[in-house]
Amino acid sequence: MSSTATPGAHCVSAGRWAQLTTWGARLAWLAVAVVGGRAIGAATASRSDPVQIVATVGAWCGWAAGAIALAVPAVATLTAVRVIVPGALVVTVACLAFGAGAGDVLAIGIPAAVAAVLAGAAETGSTFVQASAYGDERRMLLRPPLGYLAASVVAWAIWTAALLTAPLAWAASAWWLAGVTTVVVAAATWLLPRRWHQLSRRWLVAVPAGLVVHDPVVLGDTLMLPRAQVRSIGLARLGAGATDAADLTGPTPGLAVEIRLGETTTAVLARRPGETQGRAIRLHALLVAPSRPGAVLAEARYRGYPAAQMPPPRT
Repeated sequence: MSSTATPGAHCVSAGRWAQLTTWGARLAWLAVAVVGGRAIGAATASRSDPVQIVATVGAWCGWAAGAIALAVPAVATLTAVRVIVPGALVVTVACLAFGAGAGDVLAIGIPAAVAAVLAGAAETGSTFVQASAYGDERRMLLRPPLGYLAASVVAWAIWTAALLTAPLAWAASAWWLAGVTTVVVAAATWLLPRRWHQLSRRWLVAVPAGLVVHDPVVLGDTLMLPRAQVRSIGLARLGAGATDAADLTGPTPGLAVEIRLGETTTAVLARRPGETQGRAIRLHALLVAPSRPGAVLAEARYRGYPAAQMPPPRT
């Protein structure tokens, strides 16, 4: 089937799921504002007026930033959504710690949890990255490397906690705490957003001319695979030594897709600490880890790529 054919049923189905998760995240985020405000009011009711004002204004600013990011799909706003929206869960924990009632905490916590789960869904991510695509280009997100993701989550938790604490500490005249958390926020805001954004820019891209592995976390340069060079695409066999393909997954656990080539090509790995430039490797097959491997295989069938025949296990 040619790349100019009418999109198949898999595109329609994927599009419907993407719309469902994206609009679900938007509606859940709206519910955070509609029913969740009482928890913040209850948690700060016994605090000073400056603390109450700062908490209220900060909550509305955070919610508005998340609403704008959710309303405007793009690669950059995907990063913003996945940084801002889960912050409502941290606010929920803070409300519980500072004395909000169970009912008020549930009122903010339930829609906050739903919004965070849907914002992190692969289908929602697909909506955002595809909104920035050009022409007949299908961007399919890759799962994050486990180590990189763990470090990013820990850094995000510290940054979010400091971001919530700093203005409240200034309002409460807790100068030492305010100073320390402000320094943490400033340093983290300078260093971390670019690292977080790298996770939104990891795609396997299908275009009429071939496939592209766009992965600034694993690769130093984008890997171009011309259509004529791609021999087959299929699920990779699991287990150590099950394949001789170069592992470009990060690594990350779970199903991987194996792309086998008709000739050897060169990939440049991302530069590691202590290296002046990325290391070049030669490969004739590679592994990538899409968030939805089935969607990649369906796209490959639609574009006419040969399906891989599962090889016998190595002995």
